[in-house]
Amino acid sequence: MNGKSSGLNEDWLSLIIGLLVFVLALGMVAGVDVLGWVVTTSVWTDLSKALAPVSKAYAGLGGVGALIATYVGLLVLMTAGAAALNVNIGRFALAFTVVFWLAYASWIVGSYANFAANTPADMQKFGISWSLRLTNEGGFVVALIAGLIVGNFLPGLAAWMKEAIRPELYIKIAIVILGGFLGIVSAEKLALATQLMFLGLASIIVAYLIFWSVVYYVARVWFGFSREWAAPLASGISVCGVSAAIATGGAIRARPVVPIMVSSLVVVFAVVELLILPFIAGSFLDQQPMAAGAWMALSVKTDGAAVASGAITEGLILAKAAAAGIKYQPGWILGTAATVKVFIDIFIGIWAFVLAYIWTKHIEVRAGDVVQVREIWQRFPKFVLGYVITFAIILLVALTASAPVVAQVKAAMGEANTFRGIFFVLTFFTIGVASDFRRLWQEGIGRLAAVYLLCLFGFVIWVGLVIALLFFAGVKPPLVS
Repeated sequence: MNGKSSGLNEDWLSLIIGLLVFVLALGMVAGVDVLGWVVTTSVWTDLSKALAPVSKAYAGLGGVGALIATYVGLLVLMTAGAAALNVNIGRFALAFTVVFWLAYASWIVGSYANFAANTPADMQKFGISWSLRLTNEGGFVVALIAGLIVGNFLPGLAAWMKEAIRPELYIKIAIVILGGFLGIVSAEKLALATQLMFLGLASIIVAYLIFWSVVYYVARVWFGFSREWAAPLASGISVCGVSAAIATGGAIRARPVVPIMVSSLVVVFAVVELLILPFIAGSFLDQQPMAAGAWMALSVKTDGAAVASGAITEGLILAKAAAAGIKYQPGWILGTAATVKVFIDIFIGIWAFVLAYIWTKHIEVRAGDVVQVREIWQRFPKFVLGYVITFAIILLVALTASAPVVAQVKAAMGEANTFRGIFFVLTFFTIGVASDFRRLWQEGIGRLAAVYLLCLFGFVIWVGLVIALLFFAGVKPPLVS
């Protein structure tokens, strides 16, 4: 999608849609349950009991009715967004329909009890002897696998759906909504939330300084790439994937093919990380849950894959802890991943400005070139504003309002968070569809892939782990009361 003629882009659209869901959810504070019809998916062995409206006020809809209402509501909302971006709304509506139903079907499959039941009590409740204990987040993994099958084995279908294959749009909407949910969670443990924000900021500054310089050096010295290739590659591997590669490419006036090629690598390798790292974290970092969340943000590139990895990691660690009789409050591990990732996104604009200044003043000096501070704003990821706004509003209300109002706000953010989960599953599915592994070789970028593979799996991931443990070791989510 592009919105040059309308002045919109996906970044602004994610901000608008996320804030719209947030505001509509707050209707509960005024006694109006606007979004209670949205569907929720529970762990199941009887499919007829898998779905239900999130609010009892809409119980008459039933599970199937709620699912249809959710599809219609999102179809209208997202098609309106596509129209604002001057996309062919007919093609988008058809593509989004297929994306929604395949993604949500994946979530339902992943919520089957043998995949999702996460405690001995749950297994006894459903009468099963074994479970993968993935919780509902198992549906995200199924959605990713389904997307990979479509993207790599059904290229015709993937191409037909391309208008609705927007993983970065879906995850950015989800992050805006997530801000409100984390505001409620943080209000209950304000000191811990403040500590996490400080640790998140400090950790990404360290990561920037180490990662970027090392990757740039490897690309330039070991592999002999020019500055035009080395800088976007360093940003894509070390900072924040596609957004950083594109911003860096623009800052140094690289040819368009450069950030495109790097972005292709970023997406493919992010899927590989998404399939591997959360399960490593769930197995070996269950005693350091917040460090596990930070590790996902520092190591997995692209917002979608990083936050998605945080969601899977949280599900795995909470399930393992629950089996041992420890019940952590949900949201904190995912919140750590999202917060660290948001800080990373904030720095993209600043980093692009710094690189633009260095290139115009010292590397490719051209008469009349002036780097203006407003470029920081132009490159600043606008969805971050939504995350900050929703978080700040709910945190302020939760700390100052009366107990009945806080209870209503908490319920409202619960409904909004249901939408966040749906946008998450759309993200997982579309990440898979967008990841055509053959593209790497068809585009002849084997040497770029070698740099990426060496730096990511030989350095960035493990240094990211050390940084996460350095700043977050010993920090744990609060227990359920």
